[in-house]
Amino acid sequence: MKNLNSVFVSLIVLISAIMLNSCQDEVTTTHTYRAMVPVYLKMSDVRARTIVIEPGQELENPGKIYLYGNYLLINEPQEGIHILDNTNPASPVNLNFIPIQGNVDLAVNNNMLYADNFVDLLVFDISNIRSIKLVERVKDVFNHMYSSSDTGIILTFKDSVITSESPYGFMGRGFFMADSRASFASNLSGAAQSYGQGGSMARFTLMSGHLYAVDDYSLRVFDVKAPSNPKHVKNIELGWGIETIFPFQEKLFIGSNSGMHIYDAKNPGNPTKMSVFEHVRACDPVVVNEKFAFVTLRNGRMCWNGVNELQVVDIADLYKPRLVKAYPMLNPHGLALAGDYLYVAEGQHGLKSFNVANVMGIDQNQLEFLKSMKSVDIIPGPKSLIVIGPDGVCQFDYSTPSKLKPLSCINVKNPVTVQ
Repeated sequence: MKNLNSVFVSLIVLISAIMLNSCQDEVTTTHTYRAMVPVYLKMSDVRARTIVIEPGQELENPGKIYLYGNYLLINEPQEGIHILDNTNPASPVNLNFIPIQGNVDLAVNNNMLYADNFVDLLVFDISNIRSIKLVERVKDVFNHMYSSSDTGIILTFKDSVITSESPYGFMGRGFFMADSRASFASNLSGAAQSYGQGGSMARFTLMSGHLYAVDDYSLRVFDVKAPSNPKHVKNIELGWGIETIFPFQEKLFIGSNSGMHIYDAKNPGNPTKMSVFEHVRACDPVVVNEKFAFVTLRNGRMCWNGVNELQVVDIADLYKPRLVKAYPMLNPHGLALAGDYLYVAEGQHGLKSFNVANVMGIDQNQLEFLKSMKSVDIIPGPKSLIVIGPDGVCQFDYSTPSKLKPLSCINVKNPVTVQ
């Protein structure tokens, strides 16, 4: 027993010595692992750059479209805005390109072009289209669209191989930070004469001297009665999944992936909620007339497992919207309404047109199905029907609604697949 006690004491002494030694000389191990690492951008660097207007450029990845007088504006997502002279829709002229990092949406009010620049709102004077000038920058009004830290805003995450040293074999804090942040998003009618006209996929819209901008979960209100000097008025929380906004007769119809929100904007600086028409989870642009709202629902990579259909909603009572009828579609994206005629962008499948005078028989009144016209959104302008898709931007004479007549197409260099 005495020998066993001696051995036990010896072991205790040996372990204590090792522990004391380890406190003096820390043991480190090297680890190599994969992680999603944030890509940062400092807004101070973005703001320091001078925006120089460039000559017209080829379309590469067209996003939002916007019509202002005789000008057609086409957003190049995250890159900037193309401006074309569309006096003759059969022969549009590419005038210039405004390079704007992080640009997603746009609107025009009395010759003032509003465009997002990551977290800032920019104002350009386009009264002289040959001499466009940046006249105002409203800072940090869209910072909700980006995760951020002291390092800057997070644009995206990249898959990286990381090698680090850490004591006692534990991985460093950086790995857990990158892993936990990977779930954050990295990514935003008939108008008055002084305003332009956007498509049904727009997140910016103008009405009653105010600019309204929606993001994933809120409505941002700006007073633009002084067009060159927008004032951020307030934010209105709407709930997650907000996608589009459409103005009509002092009302705002806001599409989300779970329903259509209706807001009363008679007091334009303080829109108030009237109702929400709920539907299954799916992407959801909307256009309206005096009696009905036409809503397209689709599934897809960013649209959950929703249905593909056109829903007609009775809005006679804006506080109690109700579904009238739903029609199956292939994969509908944006849509446009011109009188009794509805145009539906069916993504990769083409472009459809309907007479919707009888909302109970829309499926029996399809006018055309242009399968070669891959389409994402549509603007029914005073001179032409403007259709944007992965292959470019095309215009049609739609004076005879039952037979669209091609006028022109601006093709992109490298077409992509519609999502």
